[in-house]
Amino acid sequence: QVQLVESGGGLVQAGGSLRLSCAASGRTFSRYAVGWFRQAPGKERESVAAINWNGGSTYYGDSVKGRFTISRDNAKNTVFLQMNSLKPEDTAVYYCAAVYGSNWYKTPLNYNYWGQGTQVTVSS
Repeated sequence: QVQLVESGGGLVQAGGSLRLSCAASGRTFSRYAVGWFRQAPGKERESVAAINWNGGSTYYGDSVKGRFTISRDNAKNTVFLQMNSLKPEDTAVYYCAAVYGSNWYKTPLNYNYWGQGTQVTVSS
């Protein structure tokens, strides 16, 4: 099993940056693909970014392409989401999720393990 803990959320002005971290327990984290999702009040959970087991393949949602970067450090069991040029519409609870295997997925249902989420609020 994998336990995930997100951190790094907070309040930032539009145009600012935040770096989210997803720290995982377990010695086999390198065998898991990881996705970042977000959910705003009254909206469905949205896929933001995903990364395969070794960082060689990544995915970005259309709304964050060119602004967000996902990366991972398997030696530290951590996946990062660097968020630049933040907009008020990026405001949401951000979740990281993991699935055993090499490939990432865009659909939340494909992920078995979830963190508790971290709030990101972007003011205009």
